[in-house]
Amino acid sequence: MEKIIILGTGPAGLTAAIYLARANMKPIVIEGDQPGGQLTLTTEVENFPGFVEGVMGPELMDNMRKQAERFGAEFKRGWVTSADLSKRPFTLQVDGLGKVQTESLILSTGASAKLLQIPGEKENIGRGVSTCATCDGFFFRGKKVIIVGGGDSAMEEANFLTKFANEVVIVHRRNELRASKIMQDRARENKKISWQLDKTPTEVLSGDKGVTGLKVKNNATGEQEVIETNGIFVAIGHKPNTGFLDGQINTDKTGYIVVTPGTTETNIPGVFACGDVQDKKYRQAITAAGTGCMAALDTERYLEGSAVQDWSKTL
Repeated sequence: MEKIIILGTGPAGLTAAIYLARANMKPIVIEGDQPGGQLTLTTEVENFPGFVEGVMGPELMDNMRKQAERFGAEFKRGWVTSADLSKRPFTLQVDGLGKVQTESLILSTGASAKLLQIPGEKENIGRGVSTCATCDGFFFRGKKVIIVGGGDSAMEEANFLTKFANEVVIVHRRNELRASKIMQDRARENKKISWQLDKTPTEVLSGDKGVTGLKVKNNATGEQEVIETNGIFVAIGHKPNTGFLDGQINTDKTGYIVVTPGTTETNIPGVFACGDVQDKKYRQAITAAGTGCMAALDTERYLEGSAVQDWSKTL
């Protein structure tokens, strides 16, 4: 029986671990197959406060982990396959650990960016391929970049990137965009944005210094073309990592966990959610860390109140 289990080791989960460990709550942190979350795929982080010259993503996450361990947080490697949240203690089935029970649970499992699944893509993440314009746009000042996608987020990121890049090319596999009319209009009015519609990406091309181009298939003619570029931003959506919960937690229509506004409380008392698994709007390391702090404080108060309630029943 554990008092607190945290699922996930991104900025949200590690911040929660730091706060709870400092409060002597002895949190157990279960890390999956990508310890450190999406920041481990990022080369340099320049927008996390406190690092004047920037910091490498893996280094930032490693430091946060060491800070949590310093205060007594315990880390265990495993993959949660199922959860029973119908009663306390909550029960988790974890590959590598077996059955684990806990009085409270913090969900910080994040959201995974959807990728194109084409040759050269994964190998060049952090070398010109990115899934976050606000994170990496600065590195492409004065360069040419490609946005792949046709939804609102793709239009928003394309407009954002024009603050840095000289040219932004929107590549979409259909002739029509899924984005709302207002978002399309904003993009079409931006003189730095050009269009390559009805083109399907087939391969990311790269050299010694990173991405050099995107190979696409012209869907009308079937011919292969190469669009030269310094960077490729994939903006085809994110998928929150909540499959193992099997519908026990309230989510919105896209799968993001719904929390009580101003808190990290879910519909199940004792279960809290923080980071990208409940945030589809900002998706930044600093906002994730902020909600991790909130989850730690919410959990601590919940357990203190629960202990008082249990104690009163024995009178």
